[in-house]
Amino acid sequence: MTPNPIRKVLSTIRKHQVQALLMGGQACVFYGAAEFSRDIDLAILCQPSNLERLRMTLADLEAEVIAVPPFHPEFLLKGHAVHFRCHHAEAAGLRIDVMATMRGVAPFDDLWERRTTIFTADGETIDLMSLPDLVQAKKTQRDKDWPMIRRLLEAHYAQFRTEPTAERLRFWLRELRTPSLLLEIMMRGEAVRPFVPPSRSWLAVAPLALPAIEAHLQAEERAEREADRAYWAPLKKELEDLRRARHRPG
Repeated sequence: MTPNPIRKVLSTIRKHQVQALLMGGQACVFYGAAEFSRDIDLAILCQPSNLERLRMTLADLEAEVIAVPPFHPEFLLKGHAVHFRCHHAEAAGLRIDVMATMRGVAPFDDLWERRTTIFTADGETIDLMSLPDLVQAKKTQRDKDWPMIRRLLEAHYAQFRTEPTAERLRFWLRELRTPSLLLEIMMRGEAVRPFVPPSRSWLAVAPLALPAIEAHLQAEERAEREADRAYWAPLKKELEDLRRARHRPG
């Protein structure tokens, strides 16, 4: 059987009892919005004991830091990602990106409390960032993240549209990015109006038309992209300074 490098990394994380949550493209696969990725993105608890367990995991995987910043809590707590490349035979070439804090995303303790746990057919468990937290983490300036958010929400709505609990209605009305689906929900009438979030009060304004919904969604996306650029501007400068310092003679 051909070894699965993703499973190798996840099983090694479990072996060392690292508090880490799968996010990024690999998590999207589990939520029904497939995204091919040869990387593993992890949200981790940035505390000394957990970082030590993570170091043991990385040692087992023969993983090394491949870029700036170095693997140090100072950089993780600022919002940087630390990048590793595995050299273990069962995960050779696989990249692991680790983060401890992200723009607009709850602290790790909250992420851990509301995580999604998947049980595989062979008895293993995989801890994922919850879908609402994953959606929030993907609100970046990157072009590829916005279609993925849309697919994640469409998959969730398709799965549960006939079971519209209050929690799901709030989630869909807050996050769905498909105009036709938002209109479909609002067509249910007065029963759904209490679940419209203040951030999308325009949903409760009649008459509601698809072009208007699309315009509001585009404005939301532009605002999130700009906020993400502003958030990353000082972090990118710090990375550039670190690169220059690393290549400076002497």
